[in-house]
Amino acid sequence: MDILVLIKQGPDTEAKINVSNGKISEAGIKWIISPYDEIALEEAIRMKEATGGTVTAVSVGSDNVVQSLRTAYAMGADNAIHIKNDDYEMLDAYAIAESIHKATEGQEYKVILAGRQGNDSDNGQVPAILSVLKDCACVSFAKKIERQDDKVVIECEAEGGDATYESSYPVIITANAGLNEPRYPSLKGIMASKKKAIETKTLADLGVEAGSRIEVMGYEPPPPRPPGRVIEGDDAVGKAKELIRSLHEEIKVV
Repeated sequence: MDILVLIKQGPDTEAKINVSNGKISEAGIKWIISPYDEIALEEAIRMKEATGGTVTAVSVGSDNVVQSLRTAYAMGADNAIHIKNDDYEMLDAYAIAESIHKATEGQEYKVILAGRQGNDSDNGQVPAILSVLKDCACVSFAKKIERQDDKVVIECEAEGGDATYESSYPVIITANAGLNEPRYPSLKGIMASKKKAIETKTLADLGVEAGSRIEVMGYEPPPPRPPGRVIEGDDAVGKAKELIRSLHEEIKVV
């Protein structure tokens, strides 16, 4: 079974994000595979280990995304495709999905895996758009995947509980937290990944027009959290009375 995994490179979830002059400063940021995409990659590798086939990782972006594709190799991917675009923010979700679709035309992937959303923009639209372009089903928020010969059974997180879907192949599945625990790349895998070839395609190669239907007006950090307040009182009873008074008269929640 040949599997395609969509990988987005994003900032480390522990990185401090600074905004300067309406733009995000990338100074000092460590870039990683977006966590949900890492879960999708792990699931793809497990599928390959169970039934054979290949895992191909694809990523859109500048030369910086090569390090995430090398990580995918180190974890166990067999192939990597870099869709190069030096100004990544000049693409919207449709253009990204279109570039992936055209870069993989002619390849028969029974399963396409992706994270439920990226860890930067959080829009989660690319897999759904790609499913329309490839004319196949898309099942989101998977927490358990059972592959059978002619179909796949997917248990997903749903509002108020869980939902179970069945789909024929090919199918696009987005991974949710809890689907698996991604492995750490081995030292042997890391060393081997440095020598593996990455297929590079430009937007011009694919006939995709650079540009976005979305205009980013600017970025700004969230407002600072207001300082805490210490409730004064002579004893516990006095503090409790003052707290109730404050909640009732000032905050107006009781």
